[in-house]
Amino acid sequence: MVGTPMGRAVRAAVVVLAGAGLVAGVVPAANAQGADGAVAGAARRVDRAVLDARLRAVVAPGGATAALGRLSEDGRTLWKGAAGTADLATGEPAAARDRFRVGSITKTFVATVVLQLVAEHRIGLDDPVGKHLPGVLRNGAAISVRQLLNHTAGLYNYTSDPAFAYDDDAAFRTWLSTDRWKSRTKAELVAVAETHPVYFPPGRDWHYSNTGYIVLGMLIEQATGHSWQQEVESRIIRPLGLRETTMPESDPTVPGRHTRAYAALPGGPVDITLFNPTIAGPSGAGISTTADLAAFISALLGGRLLGPAELAEMKHTAGLGRGADYGLGLERTPTPCGDFWGHRGDSLGYSGIVLGDDTGRRRVVLVRNPYDPAGLPASEAAFTGLVTAAACAGRTAQP
Repeated sequence: MVGTPMGRAVRAAVVVLAGAGLVAGVVPAANAQGADGAVAGAARRVDRAVLDARLRAVVAPGGATAALGRLSEDGRTLWKGAAGTADLATGEPAAARDRFRVGSITKTFVATVVLQLVAEHRIGLDDPVGKHLPGVLRNGAAISVRQLLNHTAGLYNYTSDPAFAYDDDAAFRTWLSTDRWKSRTKAELVAVAETHPVYFPPGRDWHYSNTGYIVLGMLIEQATGHSWQQEVESRIIRPLGLRETTMPESDPTVPGRHTRAYAALPGGPVDITLFNPTIAGPSGAGISTTADLAAFISALLGGRLLGPAELAEMKHTAGLGRGADYGLGLERTPTPCGDFWGHRGDSLGYSGIVLGDDTGRRRVVLVRNPYDPAGLPASEAAFTGLVTAAACAGRTAQP
């Protein structure tokens, strides 16, 4: 049952997607005046020992098996670190270069492709979804592309369906033995959501919904004739040289060196790294590294992937309820040293965040592997503190 030790461990480990052609006319990056000197000064002011200690604190309570971090500015890494163990079976320590599942950070990649298609006049932000995908949503004529992007469509979040609630002993054992390997089509996932009432009429409120990004993946495929993965690859990954970033279809593995994910069960840790990523698709299937995510958010916010009009649209927040800081696949995070933009991402046994300042010159990428429920509150508090400390390091007194 949910209250058993296994049930508590499942809730800690199975954070299912809580929140999962070359670019035409790529805008060249702006040159920052005096950047080299400013970055060198920032590097001198960053206390790496403090950030290292804060990273270790994310792991120390046992609430995470590993944690990785990177702070960069312009073309220079000011700090990178790793704490904990990448593989509990071998004892291999985590390394800053390790890959991990990025969860809902995938949404920012997908939203970028959609906005590129808007710039190419293949779709319109305020087009009804039914214009491009007739029959996919029962209310498709009333839901716009923009509303899918900023979670104001009211669509039920398919991962909230009881079929995906692996939060008791029997259900989790079923996931371990069979369900983790299942392939699911995007149409099937949308159909699950469509069996539930909508949260609210389109545009009236805000509710995070992975379903909207599954539909956006379908929209990309309809508009281009290619899979959403192919479009992300050709428009973002290859042009930016993100060699450690992949958007898998059904391959359950994490390629290359990576941190592994675990559930803390009464009999010991159970490895949950491998699963069929079709459960997430365009809402959260991505795999990357801190270095690649830093390069991506820099290019995005620096205007290399979108024109000024599309980037401005991306930063235009919904302004509704809990979504007051959520734009089009991009989320605003206020800090003591200014607003940062990016996205959080949770997957099975992984939880991270990518952030960039308004111009993308300063970037922060942090990730951890949640583990023991008893240590989770302290680990989460340390992680939250590290976000602010890294964002403001060398700019203001570290909190």
